[in-house]
Amino acid sequence: MRLPILASMTAAAALTFSAQAGEAITYEVDGAEYEGYLAEATRDAKGLVLIIHDWGGLDDYEKTRAEMLADEGYDAFAIDLYGKDNRPDTTEARKAEVGKLYNDRDMMRTRILAGLEEARNASGETQAIIMGYCFGGGATLELARSGEGADIAGFATFHGSLDMPEDADYKAVGAPVLILHGGADSGIPNTLAAKTADMLEEAGATYQVEIYSGAPHAWTVFGSDRYQQLADEKSWDAFLDFTQRYLGDDAS
Repeated sequence: MRLPILASMTAAAALTFSAQAGEAITYEVDGAEYEGYLAEATRDAKGLVLIIHDWGGLDDYEKTRAEMLADEGYDAFAIDLYGKDNRPDTTEARKAEVGKLYNDRDMMRTRILAGLEEARNASGETQAIIMGYCFGGGATLELARSGEGADIAGFATFHGSLDMPEDADYKAVGAPVLILHGGADSGIPNTLAAKTADMLEEAGATYQVEIYSGAPHAWTVFGSDRYQQLADEKSWDAFLDFTQRYLGDDAS
């Protein structure tokens, strides 16, 4: 049985809980250095969860989520899609980094798969669920649509980008998909979430879409003015149910 998230967890408590117990791991992709973060399960691991960061790059937020997953019995590896020490801190710089990857989706997928390989080497686990936040959610779905990668048990997004190339579809998806969406996300309307569900249904994919009332974009970010505790707790529990079903003790 997994341990449910504490209803009283606040931003400060979550960051304290993390305690940065994991380790930074430097790896190479096409000759360039990248730096991920590994948090190993605090008991016998039930599998691997790969975390893809939002548009600000890998930082303490993804590390905290990795530590939370480690406490739930999963090895968690937060990958780096920008490069070591490349952590843009302005809107313009973040748009530029995201734009590079959206304009070269082959490169985006290459970096995700390289991070996945490093995560497997570092953890010793093979079966993995890939999840992401905001931009990282869009990157997760990009990999899902491509059908690339082996031993992937599922894909999950938290307030992830749902836009995709005009000619794209979900016919190649080879694992279940969980989409966790904010009902008050002004940048990603509910109509786009419904359209994504329609496309997944048409493709015959196994999927689940949850929409949280009143939740704006980035509702899971501790300490921000967008943080919404109820939606954060519900979405985290939904994700843990997903991992338990497809990666944990309940996986067939």
